[in-house]
Amino acid sequence: RRGTCGAGPRRAGRRPGRGVLLQSPAGLPARPAAGPGAEEWEGAGDPGGVLGACAWGVQQLPRVLAERLGGAVAEALGDGAAETLREDPWQLLHARGVRPEQADGFARALLGAEARPEDARRGRAVTGWLLEQAALAGHTAMEAEALRAALGQRAVPDPEATLREAVAEGDVLVFQDPLDTGAPTAEARASGPGADEAEEPAETPVRVLIGLERYALAEESLADGLAGLVNTRPAAGPGAEEWQGAGGEGRGSAAELIRAAAGHGLVLHSGGEAARAEPATLLTAAASLGLRAWGAAHGPDSRARLAAALSGTEGGAATVAGLLSGAEGPGRDAEGSLALDLLVVLDAPQLDVESAAMLVEALPDGARLVLSGDPGVLGSAGPGRVFGDLLAARACPVVVSRTPDPGPVGELVSGVGAGELTAVDAPGHEVAIVPVRDPAEAVHRTVQLVTESVPRAFQVPPEQTLVVTPGHGGAAGTRVLNAALKEKCNPGPGRFAGFDPGDRVAYSPAPGRTELGQVLGAEQEGLRLRCAGGEVLVARDRVAATLRHGWAVTAHQAVTLRAPAAVVVVPGDAGPALARDWVYTAFARAERHLSVVQGVGPALATAVAERPAKPRTTRLPLLLRPQLPAPATT
Repeated sequence: RRGTCGAGPRRAGRRPGRGVLLQSPAGLPARPAAGPGAEEWEGAGDPGGVLGACAWGVQQLPRVLAERLGGAVAEALGDGAAETLREDPWQLLHARGVRPEQADGFARALLGAEARPEDARRGRAVTGWLLEQAALAGHTAMEAEALRAALGQRAVPDPEATLREAVAEGDVLVFQDPLDTGAPTAEARASGPGADEAEEPAETPVRVLIGLERYALAEESLADGLAGLVNTRPAAGPGAEEWQGAGGEGRGSAAELIRAAAGHGLVLHSGGEAARAEPATLLTAAASLGLRAWGAAHGPDSRARLAAALSGTEGGAATVAGLLSGAEGPGRDAEGSLALDLLVVLDAPQLDVESAAMLVEALPDGARLVLSGDPGVLGSAGPGRVFGDLLAARACPVVVSRTPDPGPVGELVSGVGAGELTAVDAPGHEVAIVPVRDPAEAVHRTVQLVTESVPRAFQVPPEQTLVVTPGHGGAAGTRVLNAALKEKCNPGPGRFAGFDPGDRVAYSPAPGRTELGQVLGAEQEGLRLRCAGGEVLVARDRVAATLRHGWAVTAHQAVTLRAPAAVVVVPGDAGPALARDWVYTAFARAERHLSVVQGVGPALATAVAERPAKPRTTRLPLLLRPQLPAPATT
């Protein structure tokens, strides 16, 4: 059996990674220029004001933790949080939402003059915090030079010494990964014409990476599992002709997907929303052959769309989280593996490295895995670039759908994916551009579109229109838009933690997972919602952390949602933050009608043409390379 990632036991005696794992980071570059001095550091305040109350002293610590930081500290540090923080106040950085400036203020309140920027405990805590921030941006590791520079910016006086100590204490791992420069190997040079036997082979250039153990373990486990799927034929079952016959009228890329899945343990499938019918055809064909076939989507909305396509099929649809937890899906067999023969994962770009590792480890021997998704959308909320890394590796069959998304909206989205923002012919006003001069006008026009124009022209009620904007803050962010839309659509005093029955909400039960719902009412235990997956009771102490008003959402929150109509708001101050994958994701949320409230002018086209998705630093390609055959033909 493959090793277990996540909550399961670790493999004894094994350290992650196939690069050179160093006991001390001897390969780290030289230290950077000095950062802020000790006097400047001591003068820094507590800008968030969250931890200033800790000046009351050590005796008040338990009460301050309970009242000011809620369950975040207990979640991060456990029941002994108070004692842990007395011994090392910078451990507070492990709590969700705490920044180094706040932890510094807390340390000064507890330690007084003994709280110094050169304290080794501070340096190690800031190192871990920086790596966690990198994980939030999608990276599974950081380049040593970038991490060292970031430590200098956070007033760590000796970043290199700090990194050495963090490695020695086991807080982080260091890898020297060979770079693929495309130059001939030493063996090739030695065997070439005119080779000089006395010439010494050049050293292979390396990239020094530093990462947290949890993500290193996940990437190694995932690489092992994926290599096993690629290198092992699926369990004996129906032959190729039976598979093809089960596809019925399947033609084109749907038939290609069935043929690929018939003979391979791992298959990739890429395409837009309309292409989701092809994995559904595969699942139907597999079920007709007597195989235990299941599809898993990122969220309840996406799962519901898959279930509709699978109507009447044995097996069914689940969410990835429900499948892993056992709340949904086929359950587990006697060995603890998922009781299935074929798993098709939709929304594959949303798989972070830890979820992907747990899924692959849960597959029984001989099972088939198909990862399907749209490579143009925003990536996973967690660290990793699993789908993109596998597409680039080309070591398993890749079926590229030839089923385009229909209509003017589909044409516009396809153009954005190719790096072009062009006008499309929309005789039925399926696409509308609404220019605005400032954020206030953008908010006004958005409310007008949602509550008047779209319902009148397309018979789409406000609750079926999705509003997408770049961020939560700003003059036209989700907070401002939601306040304006609530006032128009469901006015009320917000009696229950800011919410009223009938409010549209965005519910995020876990980072990176958002589903839209409606408030049904309040109970003693919390707020009751109606969501795509059924009724949900959000505990009173979880309301603030998991609920926002949901008339307007960000593109990251909406990445797997679809609605009959979408209004994409691009205010004038959003230009620098825009990129092609954001525009692609936001525009692709619309099924029938798309309105773009345009306040950035040419900057929108510039973002589409010149700003592709930001790269992510991951180790999965390097870990896969020695285990996989030569790149396969797509």
